[in-house]
Amino acid sequence: MLFTVFVKNCSIVFYQRQRGMSKIRKYGTLFTASLSFFSQKNTINTKDFMALPITNLEHLEKNKDDMKTKMELMILRVQADFCKALELEEDCNKFIVDRWTRKEGGGGVTCVMQDGKIFEKAGVNISVVSGNLPPQAVTQMKTRGKQLQGKNLPFFAAGISAVIHPVNPMVPTIHFNYRYFEVQNGDGEVQWWFGGGTDLTPYYLNTADALHFHETLKNACDKHDVKYYPKFKKWCDKYFNIPHRGERRGIGGIFFDDLDSPTQEKCFSFVTDMADAVIPSYVPLVKRHKQAKYTRVEREWQLLRRGRYVEFNLIYDRGTKFGLYTPGARYESILMSLPLHARWEYMNQPAEGTPESELLKVLANPRDWIEGCHCDDEVPDN
Repeated sequence: MLFTVFVKNCSIVFYQRQRGMSKIRKYGTLFTASLSFFSQKNTINTKDFMALPITNLEHLEKNKDDMKTKMELMILRVQADFCKALELEEDCNKFIVDRWTRKEGGGGVTCVMQDGKIFEKAGVNISVVSGNLPPQAVTQMKTRGKQLQGKNLPFFAAGISAVIHPVNPMVPTIHFNYRYFEVQNGDGEVQWWFGGGTDLTPYYLNTADALHFHETLKNACDKHDVKYYPKFKKWCDKYFNIPHRGERRGIGGIFFDDLDSPTQEKCFSFVTDMADAVIPSYVPLVKRHKQAKYTRVEREWQLLRRGRYVEFNLIYDRGTKFGLYTPGARYESILMSLPLHARWEYMNQPAEGTPESELLKVLANPRDWIEGCHCDDEVPDN
């Protein structure tokens, strides 16, 4: 009798334990699945960005293979990397971060540093915008050979643009811009292309700086196509031209547009590598010259050259025009490229043999900085 009761009790205990373990396994599986779901839902790491992405995170997660997603995340990363690299040179000055949206679709993140010890004005802007192309933009694109048909053409554009104006005249200004466009034609066909470039505007010519800058860009180009650097360097010299002055804005770099071959992925890889080449091409020049001594005359020459920078940007720059044509445009971000201070003097002409006149000779007749890298092919008109 006692033995029978003992066996029954053991059976009950065993059954209860088995049922308890079954519940643990059941709810444990659900808990693990939930953890997996939430961890997969938040795989995009935004903590290192200057601000949250413009596009909804859930949408980005669901469309990771879409080029629009890849481009947005890339420019956010490059923006943060570049801003942090510049902040290290400033030591105590930080970027103001302004995240904005536009009712027509999308928005951007504008990062600006002003009145620093090293950088008088530094602007690093990303924009991710969508909507319908304004008529002026359609006209401009058609002049470049785009076959656009229909009205109210939907577009998407994502890009990063930066202009750095240093305090010291011995430190050059740098500009870079990398962008991705999609336009949907009236028949539903989607056209896409990449564009961009990086260029240097010194106030005093330094051959070592020019060689370092151009070699860094060439090395990045050569990873993809050895023809890229000579072609895009020539294109850069042609694009950053100030016809009414008979001179270039600076000593060039690379510039390209309407890049849609060999494949979308390869174009994206090239653009990514060029954006990543900005820091090694420029920051060493800042470190080299930021503490250099300069005179009032050299400062005034810097301001005169800044005036030329303004002239090009407001009269000829394609990106500025597109921004100003776009409905709901954010003019503060579009015009962030302009310096805090500039100068215009009537009929200023440096004396022959001065450093200022030597710079003007190179601006009037662009130089091939790397031996053997010359392009005889025609490049598109601007």
